[in-house]
Amino acid sequence: MLPWHLHAREHPMSSSIATLMHTIKGLELELEAEIAKRHAELRIGLEGGRIAFEEEVLRRHAELKTHLLAYMRNARPLVVLTAPLIYALIVPIILLDVCVIVYQAICFRAYGIERARRRDYFVFDRNHLAYLNALEKFNCAYCSYSNGAIAFIREVAARTEAHWCPVKHARRIIGAHDRYREFLEFGDAEAYRAWIATFAAHDGSGRADGR
Repeated sequence: MLPWHLHAREHPMSSSIATLMHTIKGLELELEAEIAKRHAELRIGLEGGRIAFEEEVLRRHAELKTHLLAYMRNARPLVVLTAPLIYALIVPIILLDVCVIVYQAICFRAYGIERARRRDYFVFDRNHLAYLNALEKFNCAYCSYSNGAIAFIREVAARTEAHWCPVKHARRIIGAHDRYREFLEFGDAEAYRAWIATFAAHDGSGRADGR
């Protein structure tokens, strides 16, 4: 079967859209460069692949840390009351994460879709921040896992959509994944049928869906 990026290349893209996509990519690279410069200003570096701060910065961070007891004592009552609801979400997130891991392992192999590398979506580095107390670090780890799991699940869903239905919506959608930009235009029946024919030819089954 065709990889998702070959699906998009089978249909023509207007020069203006291609130019805009190139511009967006350039801006993303500029943003990454600016973030790297900001890291340098904050004197953040890497030593042996690990995050490292200068001694003076670490000392200042430790001075700015709110001790755990003071942090909990100053928490607003509504925050304390709603905390169990926040932490309870870990159960469905883990269940969904596990289900998607199993789905990708079985179905992506069957469909010939390149699998997303799950570990690429998880970053746990806030524990290196000396200005965070133990509870703040725990909360940051919780958020890192939850957002990483959701990002991984979104990527698996995006690759699934690119494989089975690479057609844009008529209405603008919020937060579209990166592959969506190269989907077939809504209402372009000729392009869709051309994609079907190409996909079926590569699949060797005579049908685009492989059935």
